[in-house]
Amino acid sequence: MIAASGLRWVLSLMFAVPVVYGMWKVVAPGAGVAERVDHVLHAVMGVLMIAMAWPRGMDLPVLPQVALFAAGALWFLAAAPFRAPGVSRGRAVYTALPHVVMMSAMAWMVSAMGSSGKMSGAAGSGGMHDMAGMDMAGGSGLASMSLTGAGPVATAVLLAIVLGGLGLVWLTRALDVARDRHGEERPAEGDCATPAGPVGALAPACHAAMALGMAVMFALLA
Repeated sequence: MIAASGLRWVLSLMFAVPVVYGMWKVVAPGAGVAERVDHVLHAVMGVLMIAMAWPRGMDLPVLPQVALFAAGALWFLAAAPFRAPGVSRGRAVYTALPHVVMMSAMAWMVSAMGSSGKMSGAAGSGGMHDMAGMDMAGGSGLASMSLTGAGPVATAVLLAIVLGGLGLVWLTRALDVARDRHGEERPAEGDCATPAGPVGALAPACHAAMALGMAVMFALLA
């Protein structure tokens, strides 16, 4: 998807941050089942975003990815009320919404780019074919493809803005937590306490890297 090799590597490194952090948290002792599922989903998202930045990533089957990210969005939404005892259901769902948005955005992006690869489970999908509404030449010189049509372009622009905003909020939170070396533990993502200082800043920093990287990808699609 990304034609510029320098930007491709920068985005790959950005997405590698939540992958490494997610896998570290998956194997960390004391983590609950729900927390491990969260981190597995984030790690898989990072891996697939790295794949999307490279030409070979366009060969990955589409339907399993769409199903995975749709299930991930439902997971964060449905599990939210149960992961934060003492927190109101509305507050828990509100806290989970950024992750729901990211998972849903991934499902939409994969679907929008999908026809450049094999559609798993689709009848007669024996190989590569062009996608209506997708310009494979790309208009910016940075991406190898861009969306066409007012609806898809507007959706990509909107998602780029939303994800960019989420990324900046998470980045600000990470910087605040990192500077607060002697503060008390604070809620992180609405489900557990996070220590102050650099260690506590890792989670929001990883979310920021993912969201900002995704915002760039959506901006290039538009």
